[in-house]
Amino acid sequence: MKITATFIDEISHDIPHQNWGPKEWRQDFLHMKAIGIDTVVMIRCGFRKFLTYPSPYLTNTMACFSPTQDLVKLFLELATECSFDFYFGIYDSGEYWDTGDMSVEIEVNKKVIEEAYEKYGQSPAFKGWYLSLELSRKTKGAVSAIRDLGHHAKEVSGGLPVLISPWIDGPKAVMAASSKLTKATGISLEKHAQEWDEIFKGIQGAIDIVAFQDGHLNFEDLKDYLAVNKALADKYGFISWTNTESFDRDMPIKFFPIKFDKLHYKLSKAHEVGMAKAITFEFSHFMSPQSAYIQARHLYNRYMAHYLHHEKEE
Repeated sequence: MKITATFIDEISHDIPHQNWGPKEWRQDFLHMKAIGIDTVVMIRCGFRKFLTYPSPYLTNTMACFSPTQDLVKLFLELATECSFDFYFGIYDSGEYWDTGDMSVEIEVNKKVIEEAYEKYGQSPAFKGWYLSLELSRKTKGAVSAIRDLGHHAKEVSGGLPVLISPWIDGPKAVMAASSKLTKATGISLEKHAQEWDEIFKGIQGAIDIVAFQDGHLNFEDLKDYLAVNKALADKYGFISWTNTESFDRDMPIKFFPIKFDKLHYKLSKAHEVGMAKAITFEFSHFMSPQSAYIQARHLYNRYMAHYLHHEKEE
Protein backbone atom coordinates (compact mmCIF):
# COMPACT_ATOMS: atom_id res chain seq x y z
CA MET A 1 0.00 0.00 0.00
CA LYS A 2 1.39 3.38 -1.03
CA ILE A 3 0.80 6.87 0.33
CA THR A 4 -1.40 8.70 -2.20
CA ALA A 5 -2.61 11.62 -0.08
CA THR A 6 -1.16 14.06 2.43
CA PHE A 7 -2.35 16.67 4.85
CA ILE A 8 -0.89 20.16 4.52
CA ASP A 9 -0.25 21.59 7.98
CA GLU A 10 0.44 25.19 7.03
CA ILE A 11 -0.67 26.70 10.34
CA SER A 12 1.98 24.54 12.05
CA HIS A 13 0.33 24.38 15.46
CA ASP A 14 2.87 22.12 17.16
CA ILE A 15 5.61 21.65 14.55
CA PRO A 16 7.96 24.36 13.22
CA HIS A 17 6.78 26.60 10.43
CA GLN A 18 8.94 26.35 7.29
CA ASN A 19 8.16 29.85 5.95
CA TRP A 20 7.69 28.73 2.35
CA GLY A 21 6.49 30.96 -0.45
CA PRO A 22 5.05 30.07 -3.89
CA LYS A 23 8.40 28.77 -5.22
CA GLU A 24 8.95 26.34 -2.35
CA TRP A 25 5.33 25.18 -2.31
CA ARG A 26 5.36 24.52 -6.06
CA GLN A 27 8.50 22.43 -5.67
CA ASP A 28 6.90 20.49 -2.83
CA PHE A 29 3.81 19.70 -4.89
CA LEU A 30 6.11 18.36 -7.60
CA HIS A 31 7.85 16.17 -5.00
CA MET A 32 4.42 14.96 -3.88
CA LYS A 33 3.48 14.10 -7.46
CA ALA A 34 6.74 12.20 -7.95
CA ILE A 35 6.00 10.01 -4.93
CA GLY A 36 2.50 9.15 -6.20
CA ILE A 37 0.33 11.56 -4.22
CA ASP A 38 -2.90 12.66 -5.92
CA THR A 39 -4.81 14.27 -3.02
CA VAL A 40 -3.92 17.11 -0.65
CA VAL A 41 -5.93 17.99 2.44
CA MET A 42 -5.39 21.36 4.12
CA ILE A 43 -5.63 20.33 7.74
CA ARG A 44 -7.23 23.60 8.86
CA CYS A 45 -7.84 27.01 7.33
CA GLY A 46 -7.02 28.68 10.61
CA PHE A 47 -6.15 28.01 14.22
CA ARG A 48 -7.03 30.54 16.89
CA LYS A 49 -5.85 33.90 15.44
CA PHE A 50 -3.78 32.73 12.46
CA LEU A 51 -5.26 32.03 9.02
CA THR A 52 -4.32 30.53 5.67
CA TYR A 53 -6.52 32.90 3.66
CA PRO A 54 -7.85 36.45 4.08
CA SER A 55 -11.22 35.79 5.69
CA PRO A 56 -13.42 38.84 6.24
CA TYR A 57 -15.69 36.76 8.47
CA LEU A 58 -12.93 35.43 10.75
CA THR A 59 -11.05 38.71 10.99
CA ASN A 60 -14.24 40.53 11.94
CA THR A 61 -15.90 37.91 14.13
CA MET A 62 -12.97 36.11 15.76
CA ALA A 63 -10.42 38.97 15.62
CA CYS A 64 -8.08 36.82 13.52
CA PHE A 65 -5.02 38.22 11.81
CA SER A 66 -5.07 38.57 8.03
CA PRO A 67 -2.26 36.53 6.43
CA THR A 68 0.42 37.96 4.15
CA GLN A 69 -0.34 35.40 1.40
CA ASP A 70 -3.49 33.59 0.33
CA LEU A 71 -2.37 30.00 0.73
CA VAL A 72 -5.72 28.47 -0.17
CA LYS A 73 -5.58 30.20 -3.55
CA LEU A 74 -1.98 29.05 -4.01
CA PHE A 75 -2.75 25.46 -2.99
CA LEU A 76 -5.70 25.30 -5.37
CA GLU A 77 -3.59 26.64 -8.24
CA LEU A 78 -0.86 24.08 -7.55
CA ALA A 79 -3.38 21.27 -7.10
CA THR A 80 -4.93 22.15 -10.45
CA GLU A 81 -1.50 22.22 -12.09
CA CYS A 82 -0.63 18.80 -10.65
CA SER A 83 -4.12 17.28 -11.19
CA PHE A 84 -4.59 16.79 -7.43
CA ASP A 85 -7.84 16.74 -5.51
CA PHE A 86 -7.91 19.42 -2.80
CA TYR A 87 -9.92 19.12 0.43
CA PHE A 88 -10.56 22.28 2.43
CA GLY A 89 -9.98 21.99 6.19
CA ILE A 90 -12.28 24.09 8.35
CA TYR A 91 -11.40 26.50 11.18
CA ASP A 92 -10.32 25.56 14.71
CA SER A 93 -10.95 28.39 17.19
CA GLY A 94 -9.06 26.56 19.93
CA GLU A 95 -12.03 26.88 22.26
CA TYR A 96 -12.74 23.17 22.06
CA TRP A 97 -9.23 22.37 23.31
CA ASP A 98 -9.78 24.76 26.23
CA THR A 99 -13.30 23.73 27.20
CA GLY A 100 -13.61 20.13 25.99
CA ASP A 101 -16.91 21.00 24.29
CA MET A 102 -16.81 20.70 20.50
CA SER A 103 -20.27 22.21 19.99
CA VAL A 104 -18.76 25.72 20.30
CA GLU A 105 -17.20 25.23 16.86
CA ILE A 106 -20.45 24.69 14.94
CA GLU A 107 -21.78 28.16 14.21
CA VAL A 108 -18.46 29.78 13.34
CA ASN A 109 -17.62 26.97 10.94
CA LYS A 110 -20.95 27.10 9.16
CA LYS A 111 -20.06 30.66 8.16
CA VAL A 112 -16.50 29.62 7.23
CA ILE A 113 -17.82 26.84 5.00
CA GLU A 114 -20.14 29.27 3.22
CA GLU A 115 -17.40 31.89 2.80
CA ALA A 116 -14.79 29.42 1.60
CA TYR A 117 -17.01 27.78 -0.98
CA GLU A 118 -18.17 31.11 -2.35
CA LYS A 119 -14.55 32.27 -2.60
CA TYR A 120 -12.86 29.08 -3.86
CA GLY A 121 -15.51 26.55 -4.79
CA GLN A 122 -15.24 27.19 -8.53
CA SER A 123 -11.68 25.85 -8.64
CA PRO A 124 -11.56 22.54 -10.53
CA ALA A 125 -9.32 21.15 -7.76
CA PHE A 126 -11.81 21.86 -4.93
CA LYS A 127 -13.09 18.31 -4.38
CA GLY A 128 -14.14 18.03 -0.75
CA TRP A 129 -14.04 19.06 2.89
CA TYR A 130 -12.02 18.09 5.92
CA LEU A 131 -13.60 18.56 9.34
CA SER A 132 -10.55 19.58 11.36
CA LEU A 133 -12.17 19.02 14.75
CA GLU A 134 -10.37 15.90 15.93
CA LEU A 135 -12.54 13.57 17.94
CA SER A 136 -11.96 10.49 20.02
CA ARG A 137 -14.37 8.45 22.09
CA LYS A 138 -17.39 10.28 23.50
CA THR A 139 -16.08 13.82 23.18
CA LYS A 140 -18.65 16.33 24.44
CA GLY A 141 -20.59 17.80 21.55
CA ALA A 142 -18.58 15.86 18.95
CA VAL A 143 -21.36 13.89 17.31
CA SER A 144 -23.60 16.92 16.85
CA ALA A 145 -20.67 19.06 15.63
CA ILE A 146 -19.53 16.53 13.04
CA ARG A 147 -23.08 15.75 11.97
CA ASP A 148 -24.17 19.38 11.62
CA LEU A 149 -21.02 20.59 9.89
CA GLY A 150 -20.86 17.59 7.56
CA HIS A 151 -24.44 18.10 6.43
CA HIS A 152 -23.89 21.85 6.04
CA ALA A 153 -20.75 21.38 3.93
CA LYS A 154 -22.59 18.99 1.66
CA GLU A 155 -25.57 21.30 1.35
CA VAL A 156 -23.41 24.32 0.50
CA SER A 157 -21.25 22.50 -2.05
CA GLY A 158 -23.74 20.26 -3.78
CA GLY A 159 -22.72 17.07 -2.00
CA LEU A 160 -18.92 17.17 -2.08
CA PRO A 161 -17.40 14.43 0.13
CA VAL A 162 -16.49 15.07 3.76
CA LEU A 163 -13.44 13.54 5.49
CA ILE A 164 -12.66 13.13 9.19
CA SER A 165 -9.49 11.81 10.86
CA PRO A 166 -10.22 10.69 14.43
CA TRP A 167 -7.67 9.47 16.93
CA ILE A 168 -7.69 6.23 18.88
CA ASP A 169 -7.34 6.58 22.63
CA GLY A 170 -4.36 4.24 22.80
CA PRO A 171 -1.34 4.26 25.12
CA LYS A 172 0.48 6.87 22.98
CA ALA A 173 -2.46 9.30 23.03
CA VAL A 174 -0.78 11.99 25.10
CA MET A 175 -0.78 15.73 24.49
CA ALA A 176 2.06 17.01 22.33
CA ALA A 177 3.09 19.43 25.08
CA SER A 178 3.46 16.59 27.57
CA SER A 179 6.95 15.34 28.42
CA LYS A 180 5.59 11.80 28.52
CA LEU A 181 5.47 9.46 25.51
CA THR A 182 2.83 7.08 26.83
CA LYS A 183 0.13 6.78 29.46
CA ALA A 184 -0.62 3.84 31.72
CA THR A 185 -3.58 2.43 29.83
CA GLY A 186 -5.33 2.76 26.50
CA ILE A 187 -8.83 1.91 25.41
CA SER A 188 -9.52 -1.79 24.94
CA LEU A 189 -10.39 -3.13 21.50
CA GLU A 190 -13.88 -4.08 22.67
CA LYS A 191 -14.57 -0.65 24.18
CA HIS A 192 -13.20 1.07 21.09
CA ALA A 193 -15.53 -0.96 18.87
CA GLN A 194 -18.55 -0.23 21.09
CA GLU A 195 -17.97 3.52 21.32
CA TRP A 196 -17.22 4.03 17.64
CA ASP A 197 -20.25 2.02 16.63
CA GLU A 198 -22.31 4.60 18.54
CA ILE A 199 -20.39 7.56 17.10
CA PHE A 200 -20.64 6.29 13.51
CA LYS A 201 -24.36 5.75 13.95
CA GLY A 202 -24.71 9.38 15.02
CA ILE A 203 -22.80 10.83 12.06
CA GLN A 204 -24.02 8.48 9.33
CA GLY A 205 -24.90 10.44 6.21
CA ALA A 206 -22.90 13.51 7.27
CA ILE A 207 -19.46 12.23 6.33
CA ASP A 208 -18.07 10.02 3.59
CA ILE A 209 -14.47 9.14 4.50
CA VAL A 210 -12.89 8.11 7.80
CA ALA A 211 -9.10 8.08 8.21
CA PHE A 212 -8.16 7.07 11.76
CA GLN A 213 -4.74 8.28 12.95
CA ASP A 214 -2.50 5.23 13.33
CA GLY A 215 0.18 6.46 15.72
CA HIS A 216 -1.44 6.16 19.14
CA LEU A 217 -1.21 2.38 19.44
CA ASN A 218 1.53 -0.12 20.10
CA PHE A 219 2.64 -1.57 16.79
CA GLU A 220 1.67 -5.13 17.70
CA ASP A 221 -1.93 -4.03 18.34
CA LEU A 222 -2.40 -1.87 15.25
CA LYS A 223 -3.83 -4.43 12.84
CA ASP A 224 -6.64 -5.44 15.23
CA TYR A 225 -7.79 -1.84 15.64
CA LEU A 226 -7.50 -1.15 11.92
CA ALA A 227 -9.68 -4.19 11.24
CA VAL A 228 -12.33 -2.94 13.67
CA ASN A 229 -12.22 0.52 12.08
CA LYS A 230 -12.66 -0.97 8.61
CA ALA A 231 -15.55 -3.22 9.69
CA LEU A 232 -17.41 -0.36 11.39
CA ALA A 233 -16.89 1.95 8.43
CA ASP A 234 -18.26 -0.71 6.10
CA LYS A 235 -21.28 -1.15 8.37
CA TYR A 236 -22.20 2.53 8.13
CA GLY A 237 -21.26 3.08 4.51
CA PHE A 238 -18.05 5.08 5.01
CA ILE A 239 -14.92 4.83 2.86
CA SER A 240 -11.90 3.73 4.92
CA TRP A 241 -8.60 5.52 4.59
CA THR A 242 -5.71 5.18 7.01
CA ASN A 243 -3.88 8.23 8.36
CA THR A 244 -0.35 6.85 8.32
CA GLU A 245 1.65 9.24 10.44
CA SER A 246 5.11 9.92 9.00
CA PHE A 247 6.40 11.32 12.29
CA ASP A 248 7.67 9.30 15.23
CA ARG A 249 5.72 9.25 18.50
CA ASP A 250 8.37 7.11 20.22
CA MET A 251 11.09 9.77 20.35
CA PRO A 252 11.55 12.09 23.34
CA ILE A 253 11.79 15.11 21.00
CA LYS A 254 8.46 15.90 19.35
CA PHE A 255 8.34 15.43 16.44
CA PHE A 256 10.92 13.94 14.06
CA PRO A 257 10.44 11.98 10.80
CA ILE A 258 9.64 8.36 11.42
CA LYS A 259 11.93 5.40 10.81
CA PHE A 260 11.13 3.87 7.42
CA ASP A 261 10.58 0.37 8.84
CA LYS A 262 7.86 1.74 11.13
CA LEU A 263 6.14 3.51 8.25
CA HIS A 264 6.36 0.39 6.10
CA TYR A 265 4.93 -1.76 8.90
CA LYS A 266 1.92 0.52 9.37
CA LEU A 267 1.20 0.68 5.65
CA SER A 268 1.42 -3.11 5.35
CA LYS A 269 -1.14 -3.60 8.14
CA ALA A 270 -3.52 -1.12 6.51
CA HIS A 271 -3.17 -3.05 3.27
CA GLU A 272 -3.89 -6.35 5.00
CA VAL A 273 -7.24 -5.13 6.35
CA GLY A 274 -8.28 -3.59 3.02
CA MET A 275 -8.03 0.17 3.53
CA ALA A 276 -8.90 2.09 0.36
CA LYS A 277 -6.25 4.82 0.59
CA ALA A 278 -3.36 6.02 2.75
CA ILE A 279 -3.05 9.67 3.70
CA THR A 280 -0.08 10.85 5.74
CA PHE A 281 0.44 13.55 8.30
CA GLU A 282 2.36 14.92 6.73
CA PHE A 283 4.57 15.03 3.67
CA SER A 284 6.01 18.55 3.73
CA HIS A 285 7.63 18.35 7.17
CA PHE A 286 8.40 14.66 7.52
CA MET A 287 8.93 13.23 4.01
CA SER A 288 9.82 16.10 1.68
CA PRO A 289 13.33 16.41 0.20
CA GLN A 290 13.19 20.12 1.04
CA SER A 291 11.93 19.73 4.61
CA ALA A 292 13.64 21.58 7.45
CA TYR A 293 14.38 18.12 8.86
CA ILE A 294 17.29 16.49 7.04
CA GLN A 295 15.92 13.07 8.06
CA ALA A 296 12.86 13.70 5.88
CA ARG A 297 14.80 13.60 2.62
CA HIS A 298 16.31 10.28 3.64
CA LEU A 299 12.83 8.93 4.43
CA TYR A 300 11.73 10.12 0.98
CA ASN A 301 14.67 8.27 -0.59
CA ARG A 302 13.99 5.06 1.33
CA TYR A 303 10.29 5.24 0.41
CA MET A 304 11.06 5.86 -3.29
CA ALA A 305 13.59 3.02 -3.37
CA HIS A 306 11.20 0.54 -1.76
CA TYR A 307 7.84 1.43 -3.28
CA LEU A 308 8.65 2.96 -6.66
CA HIS A 309 12.10 1.99 -7.90
CA HIS A 310 11.64 -1.64 -6.87
CA GLU A 311 8.23 -1.66 -8.54
CA LYS A 312 9.75 -0.44 -11.83
CA GLU A 313 12.38 -3.17 -11.70
CA GLU A 314 9.65 -5.79 -11.43
